[in-house]
Amino acid sequence: MAGLLMPGARTFMNHDTYTDDYIRGILNSARSFAIVGASANTVRPSYFVVKYLIEKGYTVVPVNPGKAGGQILGQGVYASLKDIPDPVDVVDIFRNSEAALAITREAVDIGAKVVWMQLGVRNDEAAREAEAAGMQVVMNRCPKIEYARLSGEIGWAGVNSRAISSARPKLAPKGVQHRVLR
Repeated sequence: MAGLLMPGARTFMNHDTYTDDYIRGILNSARSFAIVGASANTVRPSYFVVKYLIEKGYTVVPVNPGKAGGQILGQGVYASLKDIPDPVDVVDIFRNSEAALAITREAVDIGAKVVWMQLGVRNDEAAREAEAAGMQVVMNRCPKIEYARLSGEIGWAGVNSRAISSARPKLAPKGVQHRVLR
């Protein structure tokens, strides 16, 4: 009986596309990000993501075994997710697709709410395991880019945000350089 779900069977999300509401919901509800693969190198994309998320008011916890015990942008660096003393909402994976499954399993173990895999990172098995554990999953996306796109900031760089609006931007308490998600 094709197309019917057996009792107790779960359906899993299509991770080829995400609605703006899905991404916005995650970014609006999350307060903390663990960035697995965070770099202290100021020209690495993970460094920019850590910096941007801190500027947007998120608590950011860098995870990098080679830098554990040190700091990245004033934030203490941990060797693994299990070493982080406080709960985190989102685990952002800046590692390759093969590493995503083990990191996702660790994210499940620490009780994170979301597994977010960076641009170029996709692991469907990891997504299925995270969803089976009740987590939300985003693959092949960057939270910095998505925040900038949804807030309208990305337009400042001449990038098409796929949205046309005459509405005035919502500003964060810090002013025009800090817009909030629409």
